[in-house]
Amino acid sequence: MDANKPERDPLPDETADIETIIAFWDAHSTADYEDEMEDVDFEMDLQEEIYVVRLIPELANIIGRNAKARGVSTETLVNLWLAEKAGLATPMG
Repeated sequence: MDANKPERDPLPDETADIETIIAFWDAHSTADYEDEMEDVDFEMDLQEEIYVVRLIPELANIIGRNAKARGVSTETLVNLWLAEKAGLATPMG
């Protein structure tokens, strides 16, 4: 290792479980490992369309509070409620 570079922990190997990887990156900075990073190219193919629906502010606030109380995003809660009302079995799939 270069004498000017500080000692650092090795990256988790490809067989490491997700808990090990999370613990490692919780305790380390990616900036210290830039020389070991690789560029990745990928294409995202979103199969869904996004629709914008305007809500009255009072309704948006109520939905937002309900979503927060349930620990989900407002978008998720709206999709679940609409799917339930429409009789869909799996709203997100």
